[in-house]
Amino acid sequence: AQTVQLEGNDYFPPQSVRHEFLNDSTTTTVCSWKGTAHYYTVSVDGQVNPDAGWYYPNPSSRAEHIANHVAFWKGVQIVRDDQD
Repeated sequence: AQTVQLEGNDYFPPQSVRHEFLNDSTTTTVCSWKGTAHYYTVSVDGQVNPDAGWYYPNPSSRAEHIANHVAFWKGVQIVRDDQD
């Protein structure tokens, strides 16, 4: 999947992410120019990584190209699944 690189992060298109490993978090943060980020807790094989993914459901017009794209941090390893 083609990611969007922004501020040193790769934002993955929502259709390229395995949402069964993501659970909505109540955490939000505000970026002065992108808007409000919402977070996911990543859960894989019994391991839980709170707030390790984030996305902007309603970004500002300057960041609309990353709407609903998901970025990761906190040691999340990205694995390509060529079965799709």
